Amino acid sequence: MIRHIVMWRFEESAEGKTRQQNMEYVRDRLLALRPIIPEIKRMEIGFDLLHSDMSYDMLLLTEFDSMEALEHYKNHPDHVAVSQYVAKVRTSRVVCDCEI
Repeated sequence: MIRHIVMWRFEESAEGKTRQQNMEYVRDRLLALRPIIPEIKRMEIGFDLLHSDMSYDMLLLTEFDSMEALEHYKNHPDHVAVSQYVAKVRTSRVVCDCEI
């Protein structure tokens, strides 16, 4: 099983939306991928509660049966569209892909 974890820090405002609005928009777009991409075995999304200097604003945790399934997800056109939007509204991103 492959676990894909992504965390983002968002701009205060971007694309005509506030940070919170963009986080909610991205969350909703990611959750909409669940029924479209069957390779996604698990998806959890959370918003930061502490807002410390070390915090990221949003976390995505997904799980896949294999690296090939993860690659299919990453390259799926609907996921690519979400990623392109996120690139416009984030200030930073970190990723960890690990076998569990």
